[in-house]
Amino acid sequence: MSKPEVLMIGPYPSWDMEDLESRYTIYRLWEVEDRDTFLAQRGDGIRAVATRGELGASAALLKKLPKLEIVSCYGVGTDAIDLRFARENGIRVTNTPDVLTEDVADLGMALMLAVARQLPEGDAHVRAGRWAKGNMHLTTRVCGKRVGVVGMGRIGAAFARRAAAFDCTVSYFARSPKPDLPYAFVGDLVELARQSDFLVVTLAGGEGTRGIVTGEVIEALGPDGIFVNISRGTTVDETALLDALEQGRIRGAGLDVFLNEPAIDPRFAGLKNAVLQPHHGSGTVETRQAMGKLVRDNLAAHFSGQPLLTPVV
Repeated sequence: MSKPEVLMIGPYPSWDMEDLESRYTIYRLWEVEDRDTFLAQRGDGIRAVATRGELGASAALLKKLPKLEIVSCYGVGTDAIDLRFARENGIRVTNTPDVLTEDVADLGMALMLAVARQLPEGDAHVRAGRWAKGNMHLTTRVCGKRVGVVGMGRIGAAFARRAAAFDCTVSYFARSPKPDLPYAFVGDLVELARQSDFLVVTLAGGEGTRGIVTGEVIEALGPDGIFVNISRGTTVDETALLDALEQGRIRGAGLDVFLNEPAIDPRFAGLKNAVLQPHHGSGTVETRQAMGKLVRDNLAAHFSGQPLLTPVV
């Protein structure tokens, strides 16, 4: 019996590639020069797509795969997958929630600490030999401060637990209050920013959250406020954020996500009050192994007629 044909949009770690190639006929789309010709020749046989959150799967691609049954996403975010097209055409979609929650929350806390305590600047101060000539300037503390969390899903709740462990007062904005959580709900995002020393975005991406952190929200954070984004670059008015950072209208920012990744706005490179990361919230060996296993387990469940582990559609 022939192996199911799977189209991979981008590479996975070697431990996943080896397993996938032993089970399926794998087509590596990222290595194909003429994609239209390739899909015209092979598209009729492809039954599954394996993608990554940032790569997604557009309707334009899915339309070229008439026998497609499932899209399995390596990542929790599915905003780059055309879910409407998938629903309308009976294509199942899975992602990898939960397994990356704790690592993303860890990085959010690290970014908050790095910006407040100016860890990159302290590192540079020591390496450049400036310490012998004088102490570094004072920074700001994290312990006991007011933290506003934008979005209270899995990652938001995990981050809130970490902030609470630092004796921070945690408030949050979400679509609705979470009565099982011990944090104050604030239904107005501008007001949440006004009440916060740190504003941390943990929302899912997609059209429903596009640009939700407006220039007005950023202004409300104020000149002593610090902004952290571990969600998606699309959730923020990036021009307004850059303006506020350059002009000192907020104290600083810790950012793991941007618009137009990885070709981000060059203005970010000139900022001394921002700590930047390459969308690496889930970037640990442990989490990436768990993510890959969940992708593979969803594909295996589908092709064996078993219930999907983490269905989105």
